[in-house]
Amino acid sequence: MKQMEVEYLGELRTQGTHLKSAIQIITDAPLDNNGKGEAYSPTDLVASALASCMITIMGIQANKNGWNITGVKAEVEKIMSTNPRKISGVRITLSFPASTPNDHEARTVLEKAALSCPVALSLHPDIRQEVEFNY
Repeated sequence: MKQMEVEYLGELRTQGTHLKSAIQIITDAPLDNNGKGEAYSPTDLVASALASCMITIMGIQANKNGWNITGVKAEVEKIMSTNPRKISGVRITLSFPASTPNDHEARTVLEKAALSCPVALSLHPDIRQEVEFNY
């Protein structure tokens, strides 16, 4: 069963549609790769997906434990290599709101959840994943 469709719109731009919700995402090639850079690039989406996945899986663990992590934010930096052109690393800084439990047990649960999210486990091992947790 297909879940998404992606259409090429020309000028190095695509439009992806999530079929169940009809939500759409536009991508552009980045400026340094012949594009306009007016939207996420496909590699931006990969890095952003990692952060979103980490936060989602931490949210599941927080809900199971009755913790409130609403407002957690991720700053994401994608590192590209040039030969071959590919993602070589992703740096993520997760900043938690004051409502997040700050004890060792909670931190361990949340950090383990983030680092074992499906996107983190799906990325090639050569892609460095650097994650900082700020409570």
